Amino acid sequence: MGSPKNQLHFNKTLEEQAWLESARAFIQETLCPPGKEPNIQLTQLVIDHVKTIWSSQGRNQGFTLPLSYSFVSVKDLRTHQRLPCCSHLSWSSTAYQTWAEEAGPRGVPLPRERLLLLGTLTDLSGDLEQEARSGSLYIRDNTGTLGCELIDLDLSWLGHLFIFPSWSYLPATVKPSGEGHLELWGVPVPVFPLTISPGPLTPIPVLYPETASRLLRHRSKLRSVQPNLAGKLVRLSALVKSRKQAYFVLSLGGSSPGDSCVPVIVQVPAQLVWHRALWPGRAYVLTELRVSKLHGHRYLIWMTSPSSQLLPLKPECVQELELGLDGPPVEAGPQPLPMPSNPQDKKGPEGLVRDSRLLSYTGKVTGVLNQPAGFYELDGQLGLCLAYQQSHGLRRVMRRGVCLELQDVHLLQSLGGGLRRPVLASCLRGAVLLRRFSCQMPETQSSHRAQGASLYEQLVWEHQLGLPLYLWATTALTDLACKLCPHVLRHHQFLQHSSPGSPSLGLQILAPTLEVLVPPTFPRRNTHSEILEEPHHCPLQKYARLQTPCSFPTLAALKEEGKCKAWASFNPKTLLPLPEASHLPSYQLNQRLAWSWLCLLPSAFHPAPVLLGVLVPSSRKGYLRLQDRTGFLHCLLLAKPSQPLTDPGLIGCLVRVERFQLVIERNIRSNFPSWKELGMTGFIQKQEARVYVQFLLADALILTVPSPLLHSASSSAAPQTEPSPSEGPHLGQSRLFLLSHKEALMKRNFCAPPGASSKVAMPTLSFHVLGSWLGGTQRKEGTGWGPPEATEDENSEQKVLLIFLGSSVRWFEFLHPGRVYRLVASGPSTPALFKGGDSPCISQRPLELAGCASCLTVQDEWTLELESSQDVPEVLGTHRALPESSLTDLLSDSFTDSLVSFSAEILSHLRMRPVMTPLGKGLKETGSTGAVRRCVKLTVALETADCEFPPHLDIYIEDPHLPPPLGLLPGARVYFSQLEKRVSRSRNVYCCFRSSTYVQVLSFPPDTTISAPLPHIYLAELLQGDKAPFRATASCHVVSVFSLQLLWVCAHCTSLCLQGRCTRQNPTCSTQTPISQASIRLLVEDGTAEAVVTCRNHQVAAALGLCPSEWASLLEFVQGPGKVALQFTGPGAQLESSAKTDEPLALFLWTLCASVSVLRPVVLSFELERKPSKIIPSEPPRLHRFQCGELPFLTRVHPRIRLSCLSLQEPQHPSDLGALVSSC
Repeated sequence: MGSPKNQLHFNKTLEEQAWLESARAFIQETLCPPGKEPNIQLTQLVIDHVKTIWSSQGRNQGFTLPLSYSFVSVKDLRTHQRLPCCSHLSWSSTAYQTWAEEAGPRGVPLPRERLLLLGTLTDLSGDLEQEARSGSLYIRDNTGTLGCELIDLDLSWLGHLFIFPSWSYLPATVKPSGEGHLELWGVPVPVFPLTISPGPLTPIPVLYPETASRLLRHRSKLRSVQPNLAGKLVRLSALVKSRKQAYFVLSLGGSSPGDSCVPVIVQVPAQLVWHRALWPGRAYVLTELRVSKLHGHRYLIWMTSPSSQLLPLKPECVQELELGLDGPPVEAGPQPLPMPSNPQDKKGPEGLVRDSRLLSYTGKVTGVLNQPAGFYELDGQLGLCLAYQQSHGLRRVMRRGVCLELQDVHLLQSLGGGLRRPVLASCLRGAVLLRRFSCQMPETQSSHRAQGASLYEQLVWEHQLGLPLYLWATTALTDLACKLCPHVLRHHQFLQHSSPGSPSLGLQILAPTLEVLVPPTFPRRNTHSEILEEPHHCPLQKYARLQTPCSFPTLAALKEEGKCKAWASFNPKTLLPLPEASHLPSYQLNQRLAWSWLCLLPSAFHPAPVLLGVLVPSSRKGYLRLQDRTGFLHCLLLAKPSQPLTDPGLIGCLVRVERFQLVIERNIRSNFPSWKELGMTGFIQKQEARVYVQFLLADALILTVPSPLLHSASSSAAPQTEPSPSEGPHLGQSRLFLLSHKEALMKRNFCAPPGASSKVAMPTLSFHVLGSWLGGTQRKEGTGWGPPEATEDENSEQKVLLIFLGSSVRWFEFLHPGRVYRLVASGPSTPALFKGGDSPCISQRPLELAGCASCLTVQDEWTLELESSQDVPEVLGTHRALPESSLTDLLSDSFTDSLVSFSAEILSHLRMRPVMTPLGKGLKETGSTGAVRRCVKLTVALETADCEFPPHLDIYIEDPHLPPPLGLLPGARVYFSQLEKRVSRSRNVYCCFRSSTYVQVLSFPPDTTISAPLPHIYLAELLQGDKAPFRATASCHVVSVFSLQLLWVCAHCTSLCLQGRCTRQNPTCSTQTPISQASIRLLVEDGTAEAVVTCRNHQVAAALGLCPSEWASLLEFVQGPGKVALQFTGPGAQLESSAKTDEPLALFLWTLCASVSVLRPVVLSFELERKPSKIIPSEPPRLHRFQCGELPFLTRVHPRIRLSCLSLQEPQHPSDLGALVSSC
């Protein structure tokens, strides 16, 4: 063996030989024509150039070849390189580290790969013909082509083979349609020497811009000349690409800033690549130009011909052409194009419309805000929008660290729409020039941030959106994609290009808003005029500050914000205002606070939210809900007022709503001792909120999501099943039924089936439906249903009880009486599937009482479809009106039918709590042994056609019907079916929920509550029975006082308080918080009738004519004895108090009650003390003897009307005295 040095040299020689063999094979495969002999000269030139580039770094460690580098083909890059990378053959490791440090602490530099890239630089993609050139650059070898970007292109490089020593590769961000691209950093090294064309033998005759502009107005001179144009490039437009052609416009001017410039259109496909070689500020010569007139453009314009060339201007190689244009021009021409200027902002009417400013700017990209929408951040403080240009190639390289030069870019400030930074936006007239690539890795973008470029283009080019509205729309689409993708559909499907046959779902959601904000007759964008005409006009020229039209918050965010607003507005002092609250004992105080609600309209938020979600039913609670990626929101829907939601086909649809009510029901458990502590939140023990939304389907936009795109929107909602491929698409059976009654959704106990476990079964959420079969079972035939099978008893009504439990409770909100539904079971036919029979879940006795021949349990996988009753002859004559009980039956003491049905408006909603009795034996709280059941009390006003003033009725809801159904709010109209009628000990009629009760909300509470004034009547009108109002106002006179009582009681146990201390014994009351209570009974008359009015608490002060300070002083005097009670049965008063020393107080009150301060004209607002629901018959008129002098009179007198005071006020005008004046 040789020395180690010789061995190392031998190994080095073997490695170099292997590398050279690999290089020769690669060059033969990727660069040489297929099927030909190896090109030894080409191979040697490539290797020699690689050696030269490699040795230039100076640290090759004695290696003449870059053995660590390997050749890579275009195909290998596109196929195998999945991550961004860079390769710098001529750089040392130190040079790369210095370069990588430019990424900064926040950036990640491109990783370095040791790859050698060779290829031909061309503007032809693949084997396309010349006419298909688009101005893009490519690198081509035998394996394919790959797009590339080059900062400073020399046109002589095109078509030549190069070695690229420094480059970076970025794979496609959007797969599979996207393609990666190359960024060529340094000057490429030609494999073969480039041919340098010699200069012209004679100077080139040229025209300068001033002469060329004048020549356009002399047509006779144009026919015999195809001039050359020389000048400095002062303006370069964007490269415009349309279906017909692609072109750009360059403007050449003189050397002085004040000289005019002349535009030239370049639209020859082979010359479009000039756009990458032109640099503003450099001088050029354009040869063999021609003159043309554009369609829609008034004047002639210079245009390149297929034989035109772009040459650098060398003064020694050109000579100005003299044409003799001294005579007058044949036609007027356009004014010479001025140099770019920066006009000041010009505000339009009322300062709403502004002019943007044109300027030039050089800066660095510091952020990618929305890549598909073409929105970036410049220098950390400016926005940059490229959407109004077709800069697809440039957008590929856009990332943090890229340096740009912007020519004739628009500056827009104060755009609004949630955007605070100024924005630079380039129209077709300006150019965005790449001046330096970025050394950083592209930011990893989520799917929704990498999709939708074609949709965003539609917003600009087809819908003509201005920049403020466009930026808002792109933000809204991004928010929508976050809400819905990927649970509803894929990102690329949501942001797909919209076409007449396949509309974009994202654009459909924005359409209602855009239709309002975008003028319907906005002129189409004229690209030639936008670039050429003066004064300049483009979509970016004028703009108005955008008031954010709406937002699309996630359901979770909307729900949370609604809760925050509800609890922020919760104020016990507002719910129980003084002076009413100061007289309430503790249990009433906390009971009144136990339930409250808040209704939020979209106008309560800023900006106004638009509700968006997939409609899905809950199989756990039976509610409908809107679902998005962040969560769900329960909802209550009506098709129209008084029309419930009946179509199950809406399941899975996307719902967009602008008009809705966000309802927050607040439930709290508190122990406030008295009204004085209402401001202390520490007495609130527990607080919960039930949040849901209610809206009309007529106000919503319903968008169908194709089933292949629909993912599982809710794990709790069982989707409508589709037949499996093995079953085929035409297998299934169904049966029609007419629904006559639906029972409550509640937890029920069911009989255990035979052989079931002996374990005690828990109550199951379920509901029952009573209906009638319409014909027999039908089989699936193609896309429809076959004829119904014959049944044994076709001539008789076939009643059936359908039981929905488990996942099938999801159909609860769609089933309503009077509708025809189809029960569908997919899969192979099963005999007697819908026949039913004796269900093990329910006993036979209820079936017999309902007259049902069979009972059927609906399976979880079965589905429901709404059937048009017009297609079912058996139900054409069925009356769909909801059955209602008559007012006579409802308020009578007859119990022939104890189940009643009626429509009513809810007046109040009160959550009842266990009451602590004065004896101290409080009812046990829920959860303890023997706990009382919770209860909700609704007070409703019955809707009756024959009664002007509807009577009021109380409805009680107890477990297991709690919590109550959604929508039982004050102001809502509701239909109640089969409530149980009961009569209290005081002979008042009230109703209770039971298992057969069905509730249907007819209308939601009005958005704005306008309290109608009480009717002003005479007291005699109250004697008209059912036609009398329950509440009213009357002008009357206080005749006398019947009784007066003032006392102090304990706020906790309501026992009497003496000297401010509770008198309860055994056990002693631990709370020493007294509250005052008062009552007075007055006799009033208005000349038509008399009435006894009872006033309570703060109303007593108004009845006695005392101001607040006088009333407070009077109550302080009563606090000593604890109670003062006076009865006015005749002259004088009797003191009912244990404190004999308080006779002066009784004397004062007697004197006060007999004075004109009390016995005076008043305006009384009242309600009947006897509720309309009370079934005690009215007393008939009785004979009464009157003495008038010596003559006695005998007449019939109606009994005195008993009223409860609502308010008592002094008359404002003499007319308020009403009948009092006319009776005097």
